[in-house]
Amino acid sequence: MLDPISAPVRSTAIGTGPDTGLALRGASPAASAETPVDFGSFLAQMAADTANTLRAGEATAIAGINGQVSTQKVVEAVMATEQTLQSAIAIRDKVVSAFLELSRMSI
Repeated sequence: MLDPISAPVRSTAIGTGPDTGLALRGASPAASAETPVDFGSFLAQMAADTANTLRAGEATAIAGINGQVSTQKVVEAVMATEQTLQSAIAIRDKVVSAFLELSRMSI
């Protein structure tokens, strides 16, 4: 369940890249330099990755209950799922907080 270690992905978008740990998977350095990633597509990709991680963790847990997967694999999948879910909740809270802050601004 652990992702293989790969070379850092460079991105021109603010808040992404190897320094922040938020690089988009599958994005090549040349492609990201030519076409900057907008915030909406970044969030959409992150939401899709979160959903895939949650599905994989759930499938691994069910396979572990059925005795098809070792306990170590189940624990790794559940921990990855928990970390992903906590990150998604933290990002959601920040987005809601930013929206509320913008709505309080006077025009």
